Amino acid sequence: SSGINAEWPLRPGLQHTSRRLLSTSNKEVLLTYPESHPGIALLALNRPPVNAVSLALGAELRASLAEIKERKSLQGVVLYSTVGKIFCAGADLKERLFIKEEDVPGMVRTFRLMIQDMAELPMPVICAIDGVAMGGGLELALGADIRVCSTTAKMALTETKLAIIPGGGGTQRLPRVVGVSKAKELIFTGRNVMGEEAEKIGLVNCCVEQNEEGNAAFVKAMEMASVLQERGPVALRMAKKSITEGFEAGPIRAGLDVEHECYLGVIPTTDRIEALMAFKEKRKPNFKGE
Repeated sequence: SSGINAEWPLRPGLQHTSRRLLSTSNKEVLLTYPESHPGIALLALNRPPVNAVSLALGAELRASLAEIKERKSLQGVVLYSTVGKIFCAGADLKERLFIKEEDVPGMVRTFRLMIQDMAELPMPVICAIDGVAMGGGLELALGADIRVCSTTAKMALTETKLAIIPGGGGTQRLPRVVGVSKAKELIFTGRNVMGEEAEKIGLVNCCVEQNEEGNAAFVKAMEMASVLQERGPVALRMAKKSITEGFEAGPIRAGLDVEHECYLGVIPTTDRIEALMAFKEKRKPNFKGE
């Protein structure tokens, strides 16, 4: 059992309201390591009213990702929002109005690199979508390894409506997730995809019924994270590396070579011996990430 339920959303620094949870922090990104879930990092977007990605939020997120990357014992990251009914509405368009045309390419590149930073984290990243994920918000979610949404979630890559294209990796990651033809449809039209359809087309791993607190996807993501807590940290890293790099390697023989190299990475670990001893002694293993 994960110990997670709708009444205990595990969001540090948050206050209960009748409908949702509001952060008391003025930081735009919250990074916490809950004692109740050792090995799991919680990464929250915290910029009401819609978590629009400003330059400041982007800088805070990249700094948090850099810190997470150095934590060798982590088994997973849960990305979520403190703002009710919103995951992330994408770029801060009001801020963009004041950005010079010649500065736009650099800004978009920085946003793209931020999402790549998350995608390249060595440990699994689970994204909880309990509301709207539009444009850059969906691109951010696509940078995660696993996506969970609620039935009230609404997702879209809306950029063509603004006479631009997705610039945070959307044209590359979406086809890899839902297939080329479906990705073209969604990007060309910019139409909304609701939670249940998102699960059907493979945009998210699962869609759960929204609860009264409005955090059902977060609860489900924490349940998944609780499972990761019981897995070997090095094994999780090597599995992610093998899948990601092997898939991009091309022919399956090239991918199998990647898998072999990653398997070599787990053989000399003390965690592997600990798992064998735990099996022999009929107890739970105590993994150290070594």
